[in-house]
Amino acid sequence: MAYSLDFRRKVLSVRKKEGLTIAEVAARFDIGVASVTRWVKNIHRKPQGFRQRNLALKKLDITYKKNSEASQSRRKRTTHLPGEDRRL
Repeated sequence: MAYSLDFRRKVLSVRKKEGLTIAEVAARFDIGVASVTRWVKNIHRKPQGFRQRNLALKKLDITYKKNSEASQSRRKRTTHLPGEDRRL
């Protein structure tokens, strides 16, 4: 869940005004300690949306493999004995 920038600023200002620890302010606002720690370092959120690129590539049937011919040549070939029906 992404918190608004106003809420993050309010949490940090209350921490500064009242001299609370990170754990105390997290408990007061019912948020995670890791979130408050992250906000102290950088209040702005990380940009989202990087996962969508993978979905678009899958829909277009594009893979990350550099050379698909190399992997096909390494595949084991099936051998057939003479006289066997190959249409099984």
